[in-house]
This record gives sequence, structure tokens and C-alpha cells, in this order.
Amino acid sequence: MLKRLAAIFQAKANKALDRLEDPREMLDLSYEKQVEMLRDVKRGIVEVTAARRRLELQAEELRAKLPTFDAQAMQALKNGREDLARVALERKASTQAQIESFEAQVANLRAEQEQLVQAEQRLQAKVEAFRTRKEVLTAQYTAAKATVRIGEAVTGLSEEMTDVGYAIQRAEGRTAQLKSRGQAIQELLESGVLEDSLGGTTGIDRELEALGRQASIDAELERLRAAMAAGEANR
Repeated sequence: MLKRLAAIFQAKANKALDRLEDPREMLDLSYEKQVEMLRDVKRGIVEVTAARRRLELQAEELRAKLPTFDAQAMQALKNGREDLARVALERKASTQAQIESFEAQVANLRAEQEQLVQAEQRLQAKVEAFRTRKEVLTAQYTAAKATVRIGEAVTGLSEEMTDVGYAIQRAEGRTAQLKSRGQAIQELLESGVLEDSLGGTTGIDRELEALGRQASIDAELERLRAAMAAGEANR
């Protein structure tokens, strides 16, 4: 019994371990991680693109101011204010420097964006290839597992079928025990070893009844013999 219980416990433990080591779950987890990485790359592309666009807009706003500085410098010269014309041109130069700085940053962001796009494309291809492989492996594993389960069920090697067989054995054993006990009780009742408590009689009672019946039969025989003897005497 202890060995049987140990075997059942071991079988259930192995089944629980198989669920924990299900390769389909591992594949799904790996796929989810790759998809999350792909989302991060896409978010990075969006963020870099947004930053580049903001710098381009700022550069455009500054570039739109350049003609204003030229007009201010020209007006100052016309009014004989070379000093003001110089200030306007200095502002123009400073603005031009900011524009060039923005353009350099925009170029860097554009290059970074292109790298991210290329990385996203490569990762996308990798994720798609992995997904295809995952589906194939999942289908193969599911089919193989089904084949094993069917084979185990047919041969009686599966845990479920083993439990069913054990239940049948237990039922058959209990039935045989009850049959044997019933037959033994019946034999003991018939032999008088056990008393019939439901009938209200004991073995002694049955013996006394048998003796009484025998005495009555003997008396009846004596009566018949006497009657026969009297008949013969009358002849």
C-alpha cells in the first residue's frame, strides 16, 4: 500500500513538473519578451522623430527672423545709426548660429532615427521568424503530447488510467472480501457455530427443539405399534 501511494504521489509530482516545464509556455514567454522589445524600439523611433521635428520647427522659426534683422540693419544705416545696424547684424549672426546648432542636432537625430528604423526592421523580421517557428514547435509538441496520451491510455500507462485500474482492483478486492465473509457467515450459521440473533433462537434452543421432535416421533411410533398389536390379538 505504501509503495502504491508513493507511486501515485510521484506520478502527480511529475505531472505538476511537466506543467511547469511546458515548452509552449516558455516559447510564449520568449515571444512576449521579443514583442515588448519591438514595442520599445517603436516608441524610441516615435520619441526621436518627435524631438527632431521640434528642433526643425524651432530652426524654421529662427530662420524666419533673419530677414527682419537685415531690414533693421538697413533701416539703421539709412538713419545714420551704424551702431544699431551692427546690433541687428550681431543678432542675426547669433540667430544663424542657433539655426546651425539646431540643424546639426536635427542631422544627428535623423541619423539616430534611421538606425532605429533599421533595427526595428531587423527585430521585426526576427520576431516574425520566431513567431512562425514558435507556432510550428507548439503544434508539433501538442501533437506529440496527444500521441503520447493516447498511447498511454491505450496501454494503461497514463496516470489517469493507472488510477482507474487501481480503483477497479480495489473494487474487485472489496467485492471478493465481502463475498468470502458472507459465505463464511452462512456456513457458520448453518453449522450452529453462530447464533441467529434475528430469529431469536440459539444453538441450544435448536437442539432442545430437535430432541422434543424426536421424542414426539418415538411416542407416535409406540402408539402405532400398540394399535397394531391390539388388532392382531382381536383376531
